[in-house]
Parts: sequence; C-alpha cells; structure tokens
Amino acid sequence: MAAEAKQNDNEKRAVTHATGRGHALADTMPRLMLEARRVAATIIHGLHGRRRAGTGENFWQFRRFVSGEASHRIDWRRSARDEHLYVREREWEATHTIWIWPDRSPSMDFVSSLAQDSKLERALVLAFALADVLVQGGERVGVPGLMRPSANRNIIERMAEAMLHDPTPRQSLPPDFAPSPLSEVVVLSDLWSPLADTARMIGQLSATGAHGHLMQIVDPAEESFPYSGRVEFVEPEGLGSITAGRAETWRDDYQALLARHRASLRAEAARRGFSFIVHRTDRSASDILLGLHARMGAGISGADTSDADASGAHASGAEIAGGGTVLSAVPPTTGADTPRAAS
Repeated sequence: MAAEAKQNDNEKRAVTHATGRGHALADTMPRLMLEARRVAATIIHGLHGRRRAGTGENFWQFRRFVSGEASHRIDWRRSARDEHLYVREREWEATHTIWIWPDRSPSMDFVSSLAQDSKLERALVLAFALADVLVQGGERVGVPGLMRPSANRNIIERMAEAMLHDPTPRQSLPPDFAPSPLSEVVVLSDLWSPLADTARMIGQLSATGAHGHLMQIVDPAEESFPYSGRVEFVEPEGLGSITAGRAETWRDDYQALLARHRASLRAEAARRGFSFIVHRTDRSASDILLGLHARMGAGISGADTSDADASGAHASGAEIAGGGTVLSAVPPTTGADTPRAAS
C-alpha cells in the first residue's frame, strides 16, 4: 500500500512537472521562432540548393565534348560558334532530406547566470533557423519520430506545432530510424547520455550510408565549473543528486573526466564519418549555424569544431562520485553563490 502511494505521488509530481515544462515551452515558442527567423536571415542571403551536373531541367553550363560520349548529347548550335564540340549540361538540384533532432530532455533546461538562453532554447532556435535556411535552399526537413520531411515554407511553424503537441516522453537521443543513404542527420544535444548509447545511435544512423553532424550544446558554467563551497548537484533526469562540501576541489577531476568524455564523442563521430561541433550558449547562434551549414553536403566529416575558447574547460556530464551525472547545480539550504538549474 505504501509503495503504491509513493508511486502515485511520484507520478503526480512527474505530471505536474511535465505540464509546467509544456506551458513554459508554449509561452516561449513565439520568441524562439522569431529569434530563429532573425538568425536564418543573417545567413540565408547567397545560400542556395546544392547544385551539380545531372539530369534536371535547367541549363547549367556548356562543356567540351569528350570522345566516346553519345553524339546526341552535342549542342550543335553552340558548337557551330567555333571549332570545338560542346555538350549542354543540365542542373541537378540535389534535394536531400535533412533530419534535425533538437534534444528536449530535462537536462536541456539548464541555464546559468553566465548565459541568457537555456540549452533547450538555443537548440530550438538553431533547429528552426537551420530548417528555414535549408527549405529556402530547396531541401526537405523532418524531425525523427515527430514530423515527416517537408519543404513547406512554413517549416518553423510546422516543427513548433509538432513539438508542442508531442505526447511522448522527452528523450535525449533520436529514436531508432533508418535514414536514406542521401540524407543527413543533425543532432543538437548536450550529449550527456552514456557514451555507449551515443555510439549505438551514431552506428545505427550511419549504417544506411547517411551522413551526420553532432552539435554538443553546453552552458558556459558546464565548461568552467565555477562552483565553490557547499553545492548540491542534481541530475535532472531522475538519477539523484550529490553534495560537494567544497565544490572547488572537484574542478580539476571534473574537467579531466569531461575532456575524456568529449574526446570519446569526437573519436566515435570521426569513426562513423560524422562531424562533431561544440557550441556554447553564450556565443553567437548565427556563427555556429553558418559553420554547420557549410559542412552540410560538402563532404566534411569527422572534423572537430568548437566556438568555445581553446583554453576553456570542457563540458559537463562526467561520471563523478559513484556514477551520478553532474548536469545542474542548485544552491543548498545554507545558500551558495551558484546558479539554479531550470526545473
């Protein structure tokens, strides 16, 4: 009886928490959509679909006829202008499907006093802006398990509506699915899931020949670990909490563990032909989005890019003190000068 009552209480708290998060996200969605359009507008000028020679309908260029080609391909009108034979090449608009996964799990709610946006808000802005840029360039964009690929000009509204009406639990990593060989997958997450889960996800996505890009979104406090004194660190996805008597003494070990975590992510991404990018929420969304877009379709894979300071510490998510994942900090009852994680 007591166990059943406790389970019911936990369920009520979970429902209340999820409802609060849903209302909060709904309230901020218009602002995030507006910000996404602003970011997209700063980079969209001059960006077009990825074109190359193929079997499309639009003229692309003339080139010299090569011995052995079929004679019906010769453009006799152009060839009559001089002594060479020319072939009229047509344009192939390389319309791909781009799958974008913004992590909306509880750990993404974290925001410190060092940043204005939470990781969730930044992930959504980047997802919306990237989708808008891609659709403007003639691509199709989908959200795994949530929205079928679409080239609709109102792609931002479609994505936002799908997310606001999504009844499923918020998972850190995309659901299992099989992208086509010509598609690309963009994962926007803090990537604090166990490395084995992330490696399995990358392996499953790359098995069909699809290309991918991992963007690790971190709060600056997760990089610098600015905590001192007595601090309680709470894992926001149900794995408990741990209290540090003198948090500053954890900093070196924490950063060393995080360096290994990030190195493992980088190595796994490179092994599967995925690119790996780090983005801090106190840095420009436009700059990192421009860099990501340049990588897409350009055959750039396995590379590591970061908009964080080269001398900065690495991000949070290390397994410290018995396997608890340090993702957010809340002041203890005695009070501590540390940011409170979003609840």
